[in-house]
Amino acid sequence: MKPKKLTLHPLALALMGGLSFAAGAAQTSAAPVLNDDDVITVTAPVLSPLEVVTSPKAPRQPVPASDASDYLKTIPGFSQIRNGGSNGDPVFRGMFGSRLRMLTNDSEMLGACPARMDAPASYISPESYDLLTLTKGPETVLWGPGNSAGTVRFDREPPQFAKGDAKGDASLLAASNDRFDENADVSFGNEKGYVRLSGNHSQAGDYKDGDGQRVASQWEKWNTDMAIGWTPDADTLLELTAGQGDGNASYAGRGMDGSQFKRESLGLRFKKDNIGETFDSLDISAWYNYANHIMDNYSLRSPGTMTSATSDTMDMSAKMDKQVDRRTVGGRMMGTWLWSDFQLQSGLDTQLNTHRSNEEDENEGWQEDARFHDYGAFGELTWTATDLTKMIGGARLDKVEVDNATGVGDDSRQDTLPAGFLRVEHNLATVPAMYYVGLGYTERFPDYWELFSPTYGPDGTTDVFDHLKPEKTTQLDAGAQYKGKRVSGWVSAYLGRINDYILFEYDPDDSHVSQAQNVDATIMGGEMGASYQLSEQWKTDFTLNYSWGENSDENQPLPQTPPLEARAGLTWEKGDWTSTGLLRMVSPQHRVAINEGNVVGKDFDSSAGFAIVSANAAYKINPHLKLSSGVDNLLDKTYSEHLNLAGNSSFGYSTNTPINEPGRTFWAKMNLTF
Repeated sequence: MKPKKLTLHPLALALMGGLSFAAGAAQTSAAPVLNDDDVITVTAPVLSPLEVVTSPKAPRQPVPASDASDYLKTIPGFSQIRNGGSNGDPVFRGMFGSRLRMLTNDSEMLGACPARMDAPASYISPESYDLLTLTKGPETVLWGPGNSAGTVRFDREPPQFAKGDAKGDASLLAASNDRFDENADVSFGNEKGYVRLSGNHSQAGDYKDGDGQRVASQWEKWNTDMAIGWTPDADTLLELTAGQGDGNASYAGRGMDGSQFKRESLGLRFKKDNIGETFDSLDISAWYNYANHIMDNYSLRSPGTMTSATSDTMDMSAKMDKQVDRRTVGGRMMGTWLWSDFQLQSGLDTQLNTHRSNEEDENEGWQEDARFHDYGAFGELTWTATDLTKMIGGARLDKVEVDNATGVGDDSRQDTLPAGFLRVEHNLATVPAMYYVGLGYTERFPDYWELFSPTYGPDGTTDVFDHLKPEKTTQLDAGAQYKGKRVSGWVSAYLGRINDYILFEYDPDDSHVSQAQNVDATIMGGEMGASYQLSEQWKTDFTLNYSWGENSDENQPLPQTPPLEARAGLTWEKGDWTSTGLLRMVSPQHRVAINEGNVVGKDFDSSAGFAIVSANAAYKINPHLKLSSGVDNLLDKTYSEHLNLAGNSSFGYSTNTPINEPGRTFWAKMNLTF
């Protein structure tokens, strides 16, 4: 099959015309955001140690993100399984995949590739959203089942208009390695409704590492989205959303590249606030997301040979391709009730997703191989016990049904999954500080990649579907925060036990052969940060994050655990000028489990530590126009991340060679608000 040549969608081209407007005010979100939009930040803002809320539109170093995973890696606790220039897979606190739920406007976009070449994060363009909210650990039940590591939500806020008006923002980026980005987000309307149009296009060529060696990493993406809202009064919203996108990406660590990442999205939402004295609000949404993905070994590379771990050379000159898709449909209904010191948020949600493969070689066309259906009920109660103390508790129950059309194992299986948590938050009366302690429990059903990608299951047979058990996570979360006039700091820590943790073991002689099994695991770690206002112009900040995991059955490390990482930033700000320097320090990682990992990556060696220096400067020309520029990896250091796919031999890599990161990278950006 011939992949379609990627071109910028006409709607995106039209949206770029928003650069010609330079009047009005920038849209701001209703939620509190700690970022200063005029400062390029280097560490994550924190409203509480448990929850991070920020604006993806705010500038951030390193070079602006190409997808959600790229953006999340700038937040303490996140890392990324790297395989080239774009579409990496996010990891939080050493936990990967569906342990970390990622939502956009309350909906979930699931990729289709059995090896997560199109990870859910690859379909998200961060700069087109207004808010990013991270809830750490199993400390909420409002956003679906099994979120043991955390929940990430990208949201667009409905624009507000007092009278007929238009507002929006746009940006242009140019960087090394032929990187060019265009983004535009335009809204117009009045007090009765609005129309919001957003579009983006992003592309980059192969980058060079610190040694000047080319790394296959080119990519190109575009997205367009539209929202039409009706607001008959200040408390009512009816919104229809629609969007589409596509792209391609070359992978230095895979045997094939992604030649199509087609996305289609639809959504409908109704929200009513201030209904009555007790029943306060109702929020109902329904959505549809579709991913159509093509991978091949010829559109972005030349087919060649591949060397296995046993040094056997295989002829890969034949053209190969595969097409898969996933349809995900869901809905959610939540009400909020208020009684004096209590708030109850309760409702129902459901999701149905269907995975198919297009078996053209067998002349069978599209064949469905799996269908997942989840029905959930949840409730979360907040008690304001005193002016200084809150208690929050929640519970949910999910019924999961999975149909198996592969012909291996039973035709279906089902399970009932409970989850719950209880947390205390207390503010100190004498100092500007707070702390929290929470205990959470959640069960996570194996996802598509865990049930259908492994070669073997826990019993050593090919019947993974019947024998892989759900994970059961019990986790204690605790944290504290202090915010003074010149000094602020926070810490967030966790200790957990995971029964039936899903672990992949790979054949050392053939990395395409894997076995999924259940083991018991212990995890712990945390994140901390501090900032100090040195003077009126100078500020410094620091973050540290650490993850530790052990396979309790074997008394050995859990694989794919990121090493200790620290970041230190120094910012100068005066008038319309700002400048920031960033030092990122990563320690070696020797706690590895060779040939063990997850569906994407495995531990194939320990890793060396490194330190990277980056810097940027920005100038605000007027209230509407800002220019910024920076350099990442200023010293042009050659280094690789610990979480890394081994380079593919078709690009000249030897077995178990990690992929190096980009060398010195320059970038410049223009932001316009109106």
